[in-house]
Amino acid sequence: MKLERHWTLTGSRDSSEQADFERELESAKLRALAEFAAGAGHEINNPVATIVGYVQQLLADETDPDRRHALATIGGQAYRIRDMIGDVMLFARPPQPRPETLELEGVCREIAQKHQNDSAAIGCALIVEAPVPVPVYADPVQLRVAISALVRNALEAIAHEGRILISVSTDVDEAGTSWAVLKVTDNGHGLSEIDREHLFDPFYSGRQAGRGLGFGLSKAWRIITRHGGRIEVESIPEGGVAFTVHWPTSPPVPT
Repeated sequence: MKLERHWTLTGSRDSSEQADFERELESAKLRALAEFAAGAGHEINNPVATIVGYVQQLLADETDPDRRHALATIGGQAYRIRDMIGDVMLFARPPQPRPETLELEGVCREIAQKHQNDSAAIGCALIVEAPVPVPVYADPVQLRVAISALVRNALEAIAHEGRILISVSTDVDEAGTSWAVLKVTDNGHGLSEIDREHLFDPFYSGRQAGRGLGFGLSKAWRIITRHGGRIEVESIPEGGVAFTVHWPTSPPVPT
């Protein structure tokens, strides 16, 4: 908070100093969140493990369908608490990426197949368009987590018989740097200005926009930026949202 007040009072930094300040502030917030998650995780996971242990013991001897269902629900909610704490720790202190060169289209088709049952359940068409092979330099696991989070977010925004398009292309910026471009577009509910401002904040819920509650988009943002990429969001005039990700195609050039 001291950093924020200092910035408010001075208000005379140039753009580079402001960027440095914002990075320092963000780093301080993430460190504080990581410390909180580590402490909370220890205190919460112990009773959660006890609850899960008793549920499993009771399920082993329970034959009544209604009681089995109730016990399974208790166990599922306990696991949800555990996973929530894990998400906080992953967001605040994610593992160091171990990038390698991958083929983006293949990863996108894999993720689309993974979500095929979910999309079919709501009558949603999940389409992948990749006219040319596109390399991407990324940690294989983290890349899949990020793309899956974007697809899951789109599915949560889709009404019955919607459409999600995952497109893959390339782009070259003014400096001559080549980027892999991933775009996830849905025709679900759009975003309000408040949603846009807080879309990547942990635990922000855009329920009125059809978006879910949790760490999906914040994890995607964290993974993408740690790989040196960027993510942008735009509302589509005819309805829906498009997330565009620029991801490095090769290792950074040593300076």
